Amino acid sequence: MALYELVYIVRPDVSNQQAEQSAEKFANVARDQNGKVIKTEYWGLKTLTYRINKHRKGHYVMLGLEGSGAMITELERQMRLSDDIIRFMSIRVEKMTKEPSVQMQMRNRDRFATERGGMRDDDMGTAELPA
Repeated sequence: MALYELVYIVRPDVSNQQAEQSAEKFANVARDQNGKVIKTEYWGLKTLTYRINKHRKGHYVMLGLEGSGAMITELERQMRLSDDIIRFMSIRVEKMTKEPSVQMQMRNRDRFATERGGMRDDDMGTAELPA
């Protein structure tokens, strides 16, 4: 059984809950194909680099899966049929952990800095010093 990461973008006009429910729907498809869901992450509503089907934003969702190529083929077929999915990409990976992805770590770090009202570590040193 191979490991896969499947990232997809949901239309921005659906709610956060509907975007997260889509992850459960596709996880069930993976299970029906004798696959295993290792992790599911909702990355949130993000601005797209370029317009996709006239959308400027989209809900990003990532699934970490273990299964066969047939499972990925079926998931991609289901995503092509879904009107809510505007883009998807699946890649095979060598290893996968249950730890949060880099996207989730950045999101949590940004949220923590905002809650504290301070600057993030990488923002330090960007302010100009008085002459």
